[in-house]
Amino acid sequence: MGTKTKTSNSMPMTKQLYQQQAAKYQPKRNVLLNSLRAFWVGGTICLLGQILQNMYISFFGFTEKTASNPTVATLIFLSVLLTGLGIYDNIGQYAGAGSAVPVTGFANSIASAAIEHRSEGYVLGVGGNMFKLAGSVIVFGVVAAFVAGILKTLWKMFT
Repeated sequence: MGTKTKTSNSMPMTKQLYQQQAAKYQPKRNVLLNSLRAFWVGGTICLLGQILQNMYISFFGFTEKTASNPTVATLIFLSVLLTGLGIYDNIGQYAGAGSAVPVTGFANSIASAAIEHRSEGYVLGVGGNMFKLAGSVIVFGVVAAFVAGILKTLWKMFT
């Protein structure tokens, strides 16, 4: 009784029949085009990061190791700025995962949640909601770093 319902022409609607009917109306995804868009936009973001890093090394005297901190901070700032101006959402619609995977996508997810909930106040609105989407990324990042640290320690102990 729970999975069968009647359609308008008295034919029983099963879960499989429903999925077949729903598949007819789903838009077709162009996987190749979406992959190319994600690749070139994500690559462009990474290229911008490399240009920034080279700039910090050449003009400000950073080393290759220390130039990564201001590079990431600059990319985060640009992402939050473009999110606030409503531009990063258009980039995300166009590029999909190409704009979501780099650090800029993480900054965008936090900034957009903060902007969305600002009317609820700074503490309960912005502070309470800005990490809802990004929280899972933080948790899994910390867990992955912990596991990698344990594996590296074990590797060093037994080699």
